[in-house]
Amino acid sequence: MFLAKSLIGGLIKVVSNIDPADFRPSDPPPPRRPLNFAQANESEEEKRFRNVFQQLAGDDMEVSPNELMNILNKVVCKHGNLKTDGFSIESCRSMVAVMDCDSTGKLGFDEFKYLWNNIKRWQGVYIKHDADRSGAISSNELPNAFKDAGFPLNDELFKLIIRRYSDENGDMDFDNFIGCLVRLDCMCRAFKTLDKDNSGTIDLDIKEWLQLTMYS
Repeated sequence: MFLAKSLIGGLIKVVSNIDPADFRPSDPPPPRRPLNFAQANESEEEKRFRNVFQQLAGDDMEVSPNELMNILNKVVCKHGNLKTDGFSIESCRSMVAVMDCDSTGKLGFDEFKYLWNNIKRWQGVYIKHDADRSGAISSNELPNAFKDAGFPLNDELFKLIIRRYSDENGDMDFDNFIGCLVRLDCMCRAFKTLDKDNSGTIDLDIKEWLQLTMYS
């Protein structure tokens, strides 16, 4: 019990001086629409993306964690300027979980498109801030990279993220950068959704806390 209280107390201290208004998470994915309605109102760009999605997702028109892992690893292997060990199945399970608005365990078209657009945007941020072209972002490059992605970090939270997502030299490769931002973006969206009066604080019971933290 003492260890748990110390851990929670330490985490609260890390985030206690953060202003949620400083963070700019993406808008949430739109709710799933009836297929016929969605296709009838799509732009040409959306229709092209749906055709690609159909090829990637298969007959069930949803992307599982395994399918997401295969898609992302095929894409990143074509980019020699991105240092990565490849997206792991655990990382992809986590990404599916935080994007899975309807709790199917897979990503539908709108959920996948939302994730894909974020990854493309964050890839641009990653390349921009890899100033020495090493393929990874070093610890001194990371603060501005996260700020540019919409998440200015205080020193304590930055150190926490470094310990969790960077290697022993403080460098963060592409898959860890994306995995961290997907989770950070989701947690900030969840907080802003629950903070209905914009007070900067929320109240959760044990059930809500476990639902928020365990499926993510």
